[in-house]
Amino acid sequence: MANEKSVWDSNIAFVLAMIGSAVGLGNIWRFPNVLYSNGGGSFMIPYIVSLFILGISFVLVEYAVGFKFKTSLSKIFFSIKSRLEPIAWFIILVVFLITTYYVCVVAWDLIYVALSLTKAWGSNPDLFFTVSVLHASDSLSGITEIVPWVFISVLLVWLSSWFIVQKDLNEGIGKVSKMLLPILLGIVIIIVAFSLTLPGASIGYTQIFTPDWSALTNLNVWLAAFGQIVFSLSLGMSIALTYA
Repeated sequence: MANEKSVWDSNIAFVLAMIGSAVGLGNIWRFPNVLYSNGGGSFMIPYIVSLFILGISFVLVEYAVGFKFKTSLSKIFFSIKSRLEPIAWFIILVVFLITTYYVCVVAWDLIYVALSLTKAWGSNPDLFFTVSVLHASDSLSGITEIVPWVFISVLLVWLSSWFIVQKDLNEGIGKVSKMLLPILLGIVIIIVAFSLTLPGASIGYTQIFTPDWSALTNLNVWLAAFGQIVFSLSLGMSIALTYA
């Protein structure tokens, strides 16, 4: 963000940016598997409970703190108590490490967008990804090998991210959120519609609409719900605090 005192020029930009930070891989990848493994449709009850008890309350607290101080994370912690500032830098480090993971995933996605034009992965996509895309092997000797297309793709993602965040709040994150969130919604709708036509989709219907109510007495199911809320909303990553 170019200016710490920048404010959103519209409510819709702020809302879309917050949605973009929440509706990520945690919901698209992880949530269906967690739901399937924890009682199917009945999992929605502990999930909604944890959303209100932990999710919404935590986001509101983050937003309130950020709105009050309107400065960087480290300065906020320092203002509260100087000894707390190292916690802020630890959070920043964690966010950076998570970002490097997401950058790699997005880079792979870009590679597969190009490969999808010819369906180059053939009949064995797992082997193709491991061998042809990543050049992975059982030996540590290749750990320093730079795969050109992966390197270029990762570099493009990092440069794109830098280009967005170095701009003014509304010119960078605001405009990108307004443009990409509707596209993301359209892609999700298409993926869901397509998945309903795949073989075995009926198994998913059955798991969702025939809930296992006994799972509600399982403590692990409730822990999974609270964990999913933390993962889905990126709680503790200071996103709401930064956007406030």
